[in-house]
Amino acid sequence: MNITDIRIRKVYQDNKLKALVSVTIDEDLALHDIKVIQGATRLFAAMPSRKDETGVFRDVAHPITLEARQQLENSVLEKYNQWVEEEKQRVSEIEKANKSQNTHQNIE
Repeated sequence: MNITDIRIRKVYQDNKLKALVSVTIDEDLALHDIKVIQGATRLFAAMPSRKDETGVFRDVAHPITLEARQQLENSVLEKYNQWVEEEKQRVSEIEKANKSQNTHQNIE
């Protein structure tokens, strides 16, 4: 399985659901609504699912092998963690710029 693209579609704050992610495989198949969830001990990726007529959630699409599941989850979590770090950096740069601007205004 060749994961050719991963996109963070939506990010949530202060929630167990951290993000919704789309994955493209072999530039031919797109999987949407993969969830990044904060579990009791770690982040994990949950496959897109829907509730059946008995109220049980069932995966709509999922990897067949353990190796494919691990590869998909590791790739999704790596991309999510990269997004989190980039967002922290962006916020830090904005705060520095605002602080610098406020310092210059106080001097004048």
